[in-house]
Amino acid sequence: MAASAEAVRLDLSKGLAILTLDRPDTLNAMSQEMMSALDRQVDALSQVPDLRAVIITGAGRGFCAGGDLLEFETALTAGQDRLLDYLRRNAMILQRIEDLPVPVIGAVNGVAIAGGLELLLCCDVLIAAEGAQIGDGHACYGVVPAAGSTVRLPERIAPSRAAQLFYTGATQSAETLRDWGLVNEVVPADRLMDRAQDLAAEIMACSPEVTRHLKALTGPEARDRRRQQRMEAEHQHFARHVEGHDLGRGLAAFREKRRPDFG
Repeated sequence: MAASAEAVRLDLSKGLAILTLDRPDTLNAMSQEMMSALDRQVDALSQVPDLRAVIITGAGRGFCAGGDLLEFETALTAGQDRLLDYLRRNAMILQRIEDLPVPVIGAVNGVAIAGGLELLLCCDVLIAAEGAQIGDGHACYGVVPAAGSTVRLPERIAPSRAAQLFYTGATQSAETLRDWGLVNEVVPADRLMDRAQDLAAEIMACSPEVTRHLKALTGPEARDRRRQQRMEAEHQHFARHVEGHDLGRGLAAFREKRRPDFG
């Protein structure tokens, strides 16, 4: 069975759900349209009684280029509260991905930056195509992360590696991030979805009851009960950041397709 809700496709087959971000002309940037569609598709997954595993991937040559910064600028122009509400909603939708009761596999078909990385950090296992580039990138355009990367990334890799991604904004190859422990496997691009589905089949061959218990027992909330407070701190810092100059400079530079000057 296949269904579509705006910018995210959902394909269901025998307990396996594949979510495909489908704005390839924008490298699947996280517009309000896409986030609303993703939210609805998570609602749809909650109604699937035999759900066993989920794969998330992107259409076209990119996984996800992050938040739609043109929409960010529009929201900021409409008022600080509008932008903060926008970001809080996005974070809540990504949290729903992390909270899915079954294993989630991220199939990284291409570039994943900023919000794209934050979405991947909500997945349990990452399979990447050879040559895929992944990075945080928020600092490049004067944006403070607000969907959990400052919490989730240091949980997945060494804090010093996370610091490098945060402070430089640079991308790293999937191969490098496999060595750093973020990516599980790197495969040829034409094998990506086959490998993701093979891994899903391995998972689905195991006890579904045990799999759900394992997800609950080993998830981040089970490891750190203070985690939600740290998530909230991101939004508090973003709210203070809006009072400065760099966010406006970065968003204007993005709109004008130039590198920001924060000097």
